Amino acid sequence: MSEFVTLNEIQAARDRIAGVAVRTPLYRLERARLRMAKHPEPEFDIYIKAESEQPIGSFKLRGAYNMVAQLSPKALQLGVITYSSGNHAQGVAYAARALGSKAVIVMPDNAPAIKQAATAALGAEIVLVGPASSERKLKAEELAERFGYTIIPPYDHPHIIAGQATCGLEIVEQLPGVDVVISPVSGGGLLSGIATAVKLSAPQVRVWGAEPELAADAKESFETKKLVEWPAAMTTRTIADGLRTQSLGELNFKHVLQYVDGIVAVSEEEIFSAMRLMLAVTKLVPEPSGAVTLAAALYHAEEIGLHRVRKVAVVLSGGNLEPALKDKLLHEIAAGQAE
Repeated sequence: MSEFVTLNEIQAARDRIAGVAVRTPLYRLERARLRMAKHPEPEFDIYIKAESEQPIGSFKLRGAYNMVAQLSPKALQLGVITYSSGNHAQGVAYAARALGSKAVIVMPDNAPAIKQAATAALGAEIVLVGPASSERKLKAEELAERFGYTIIPPYDHPHIIAGQATCGLEIVEQLPGVDVVISPVSGGGLLSGIATAVKLSAPQVRVWGAEPELAADAKESFETKKLVEWPAAMTTRTIADGLRTQSLGELNFKHVLQYVDGIVAVSEEEIFSAMRLMLAVTKLVPEPSGAVTLAAALYHAEEIGLHRVRKVAVVLSGGNLEPALKDKLLHEIAAGQAE
């Protein structure tokens, strides 16, 4: 196997997940709707890749199914295990159920209730630990050793990267002439996959990552060219629960350095503003982690270099928004705070 995921592996993953993961639509953010929301219009067109429309409400099904589907019958019989704050948990649980395997999910005790409930509803066994991403990884490794489960890592594996990369292939095919693609980044599975797929199929397209300022370990790693880890006490401050991972995966970091053009960090208020805007002017429901890309395009255009481009694709990585937060945002929109 090559040190880097290849285009052939990404295309094989696309065929493997077909009929399970959805080829999600790409929606143009209408400028007229932006004007109605009293939001300044960008000089470029924004297209939203709606991974919220996957069966589990996020992109994570792509990588999870691509890996679980390649396990041996014996491994499937023993079961699979992963460690996740929510969306990857649902991806593994969904894939395991589809392939007739048991799924055990190690989750932080502060994971959103909606994500815990959705994971349990897919038939997975849930084990709760503390908030640190390192805690749940260690617990999963312990249980895998004891019971023979196969670990399905959230991001640091070539099968996961290849599965997530199928999202990038779709964007290039759906939006001819796309100039820039912006992906959320946490552990790096989605960003490394999208960047690899885009650069191998359309090398002229620029790819940027977006993450919260309160969990900007990936930006620091990218700019210093040294893989850093932030303590959980820092990364858990952000509302974007899916982006609280303490560091990029090692394999993901290699792909990011090879294929990504830059990483931008957005503030909490920019995340909330992007969520309100998306709820106000589209039919899409964004979870905080999925809104960082729209926040990046709207509020960091100069940093990314969007002043001379025409088409920008932003990945809405998930739509599993807690009902209470959704109600709060809708109330703020009604009160005139959508802008």
